[in-house]
Amino acid sequence: MSKPDILSFLHDEFLMPQPEMLELATKKQALFIGIPKERAFQEHRVPLVPGAVALLVSNGHKVYIETNAGVSSSFTDKEYSDSGAKICYDVKEVYQADIILKVEPPSISELDYFKHNQCLISALQLKTQTATYFKKLMEKKVTAVAFDYIQDETGSFPIVRSMSEIAGTSSILIAAELLSTSAGGRGVLMGGIAGVSPTQVVIIGAGTVAEYAARSAMALGASVKVFDNSIARLRRIQTDLNLRVATSILQPKVLEKALKRADVAIGALRAESGRTPCVITDAMVQMMKPKSVIVDVSIDQGGCFETSEITSHEIPTFTKHDVIHYCVPNIASRSAKTASYSLSNILAPILLKVGDGGGVQGMLLRSPNIRGGVYVYNGIITNKGIGGWFELPYKEIRLLLGL
Repeated sequence: MSKPDILSFLHDEFLMPQPEMLELATKKQALFIGIPKERAFQEHRVPLVPGAVALLVSNGHKVYIETNAGVSSSFTDKEYSDSGAKICYDVKEVYQADIILKVEPPSISELDYFKHNQCLISALQLKTQTATYFKKLMEKKVTAVAFDYIQDETGSFPIVRSMSEIAGTSSILIAAELLSTSAGGRGVLMGGIAGVSPTQVVIIGAGTVAEYAARSAMALGASVKVFDNSIARLRRIQTDLNLRVATSILQPKVLEKALKRADVAIGALRAESGRTPCVITDAMVQMMKPKSVIVDVSIDQGGCFETSEITSHEIPTFTKHDVIHYCVPNIASRSAKTASYSLSNILAPILLKVGDGGGVQGMLLRSPNIRGGVYVYNGIITNKGIGGWFELPYKEIRLLLGL
């Protein structure tokens, strides 16, 4: 065939009606979800509230929940049963599910209940884990997803932000109570009243915790000053608050002066990796007013006050240099019902997407946001940080999925 003939043939082919190429529809998959009772110390939250369970069941999914799993969050077995969940009195029955949903990561002993090819969705809490924990996940051939590493369509981490909002607001409410005379504080009303100078609040950090702490303190009428080493974060917090809150970088002399006048100091610094930088020295704490209050929200990463020591919800405070310290990790669990609703509002839509996307495997292929939360895939470590930290072999998840 000559060149003109070939060109004429191609021209005619492209002018002919072409068959429409349709994307194959994703086959919806019914999920089998198990929710065991939280056994970790001081953990009172539950990942799904009864309303979310009803939503999942109405969409064809099956939910098993261990008896009394929601009691600490004020949800009864009857509420879950009425929502369509099966109440399990033997925890082994819950672990028959294909997807295990928890708030805290499972303990080493709880990993014994897992079977091959199950999916675990929970927090990761890398700094509390050991190499043994990840080796056991690998042995069980589990796919593990850290919900605190799942991103939304804006690129933020919705669960981390949600829990930070609760922690920030709670920190001011806790401080307000500790300032009262009955709690051994200065006898100062948070915010003050007409004719009385407002309470002085210093916030170390300018992230989400700091933003909501500042918002709550200012709503009560307190005078707030925020410190951070990032001008961008300080500018952002002023924009988000829509108020000209006093801000400063972490200059020791300026910080020291502010702490001398403070009634309350909130530690809200977060480290990108490793320990939170300790920016408030023992000497600075000694300069604070007698019976003033420190709430170190960053204590789960080591704390940003040199005087901080981990406390519990049962015994939440101690006094050092005549300053009351509140250093309880997992502050969000203190408001367990609110925190559970918040978790549920994020996790339920994700689970619906997983079902609509053809199950866990299909969703990992289609959703980079959920894929980013995977740290073990079918028993293979996929998180470079975990592999390097614990000296374990790891592979890129995109290679394992053939992407």
